Amino acid sequence: MMRWRRAGPRRSQPVDPEPRSSGQESVWDYPRPPRAERGRRRVRIVHHDTLVLDTDDVVRVLETSHPPTYYLPRSEFRVPLGTAARLTFCEFKGEARYIDVLVPGADPLVEVGWWYPEPDLRYPQLLDRVAVYSGRFDEITVDGEQVTSQPGDFYGGWITSDVVGPFKGGAGSWGW
Repeated sequence: MMRWRRAGPRRSQPVDPEPRSSGQESVWDYPRPPRAERGRRRVRIVHHDTLVLDTDDVVRVLETSHPPTYYLPRSEFRVPLGTAARLTFCEFKGEARYIDVLVPGADPLVEVGWWYPEPDLRYPQLLDRVAVYSGRFDEITVDGEQVTSQPGDFYGGWITSDVVGPFKGGAGSWGW
């Protein structure tokens, strides 16, 4: 199935979903507005030889053209979470507040994650959950597999072998 994206003002070009194998999801089958779903996948975050988080209680947010964004229980972080000054707004989920992660013996990871203190009523699963940019940590795994960060520096999706793109965030994808 071919999808269309804007390529600058007034032109469109097709975006061809990558072929998928059995057991894989295409981000082009994800909905817009996004869907939040609970799951039982083991997520481990390690930074500076410190276990930052180990949980199997995750919520994945799935949105067209984006790899899943994982939201993790605030209560399961094993290191302090600091408050960052940055705020952003999502048209679907509401106002996001950013966090710093304070790992002993390491420089603070500034604005490395975000959460929705009062998520939109459509996303109650996100209450008291944090998403983080995977590329800022030494290691993040999902079910033992090292994740890859979504391209670009704006979105926080995690790419694993069970998800295929192409993914929004890289050069030329802003208008998707």
